[in-house]
Amino acid sequence: MTREAAIAAAAAAFDSGAFEAALARLVALPTESQRQGAEPDLRRYLDEAIRPMLEPMGFALRIAENPRGGGPFLIAERREETGPVILSYGHGDVVPGMEGRWRDGRSPWMLDRAGDRLYGRGTADNKGQHLVNLTALDSVLKARGGRPGFTLRLVIEMGEEAGSLGLHELFVAEREALAADVLIASDGPRLAPDRPTLFMGARGGLSFDLTVDLRAGGRHSGNWGGLIADPMIRLAHALAAITDARGALRVPEWRPGSLTPAVRAALAECPVEGFEEGWGEPGLTPSERVFGWNSFAVLAVEHGDPAAPVNAIAGRARARCQLRFVVGTDPKEILPALRRHLAREGFADVEVSDSADVAFTATRLDPDAPWARWAAASLERTTGRRPAILPNLGGSLPNEEFTDTLGMPTIWVPHSYSGCSQHAPDEHALRPILREGLAIMAGLWWDLGEGGTPGRA
Repeated sequence: MTREAAIAAAAAAFDSGAFEAALARLVALPTESQRQGAEPDLRRYLDEAIRPMLEPMGFALRIAENPRGGGPFLIAERREETGPVILSYGHGDVVPGMEGRWRDGRSPWMLDRAGDRLYGRGTADNKGQHLVNLTALDSVLKARGGRPGFTLRLVIEMGEEAGSLGLHELFVAEREALAADVLIASDGPRLAPDRPTLFMGARGGLSFDLTVDLRAGGRHSGNWGGLIADPMIRLAHALAAITDARGALRVPEWRPGSLTPAVRAALAECPVEGFEEGWGEPGLTPSERVFGWNSFAVLAVEHGDPAAPVNAIAGRARARCQLRFVVGTDPKEILPALRRHLAREGFADVEVSDSADVAFTATRLDPDAPWARWAAASLERTTGRRPAILPNLGGSLPNEEFTDTLGMPTIWVPHSYSGCSQHAPDEHALRPILREGLAIMAGLWWDLGEGGTPGRA
């Protein structure tokens, strides 16, 4: 069979309804890794959903326990004697289902088609995406008579939405079993729904608390107003010292120096839509702001009771904050730099939490790197369109475990879009993206077996 026949077979799996039926089975498993007592469902996903897909394709697989007590991992391998060694990845866990909050009475655990949308928890993040890759792989295996021309190693984790606890320890212990020339996986959104996309890294994410704790309990706002400090006013002004009124960063060490000419040139070909005019760092394009720069956000504020306010000046105010950061920002220096900045601005009474939550660190691969060029050529050959090539995703994922712990370049081919409502009610995948994703991945898996991959003849 030919490359075109393998791609057609992958598309046929979609058109026949087989892909949609398989996705419905995955969505039906409530794999909420942040839910107490979810471990049996997390394990069922690997044993009852993924294992039956992989074993007929010739994978040898095993379930690895989480070194830190979280959700388990699946490690699989399909070995060939020649060709490159590829590592792939997906996560089968999801965020809470948020039952009762979906439109039109939908259940998060039942796949529901409405036009071009497939609703259900995990359709976009990440069940639908790794199902695309495995379905396309199956088409290529059949087209090549079971000899794809490369070795594929695979990790499915069940705790990404809970911070990937245990992933680092697993990769250290399994470094030899997971060694590969490159990671090729799928997560996150395309730059635009109709534009195939590659990204080679991710922004880091660090969350922390700012607290102004002035006294125990509240004080009557009539008797004490004008005499005692209001913690919320102090906190509000401290927050205003971190950025200006349009969100531009004022902490010197938070302003990265890694927006190089090469990164800017790549981002010039990747315009973004849906942004608000007048927000963000002046002098940068919208794509540079989200993919090449750091951004600060206030995620939540705790002060009084807005539903039942009383005439009292509260004694305490707290804000949960987050910095999304790119390569070139030292995660260990983010909070010390903030403390120095707030002290200079006169906010020594604002406490910056010590126990910051570093979800993931920042990673990036040069858009002109050999594997990036190779993957872009494969996508363009399949779609007839030049893909968007992003040095890194605007969001965060555990990419540093592949780049730093395992020491390999990373290529991500997303099969979702930014309006998919992941992490919210009404999560959905777009059927045209899924169908094209099957073609893209079938072409990519085929090309891996053709020879001429980076570093090999």
